[in-house]
Amino acid sequence: MKYYKTEQQIKQDLRRLQLEKEIAWEELKTLKGDFKESLQPYQWMQTGLKLFSKFGVMMLVRKIIK
Repeated sequence: MKYYKTEQQIKQDLRRLQLEKEIAWEELKTLKGDFKESLQPYQWMQTGLKLFSKFGVMMLVRKIIK
């Protein structure tokens, strides 16, 4: 438990905690936006195309080797 000697220390700590709360809130809003963006169909298509292209290259190399 923290003990305070002056009212100024209390106000300073409360201000610091308020700023930390605001920073955390802004970070949550950013994460929410990133999450929403990652669920967009365009992002899914990009991921799918990347996977299919890697798989296609693997199959092509496999056929060349055989």
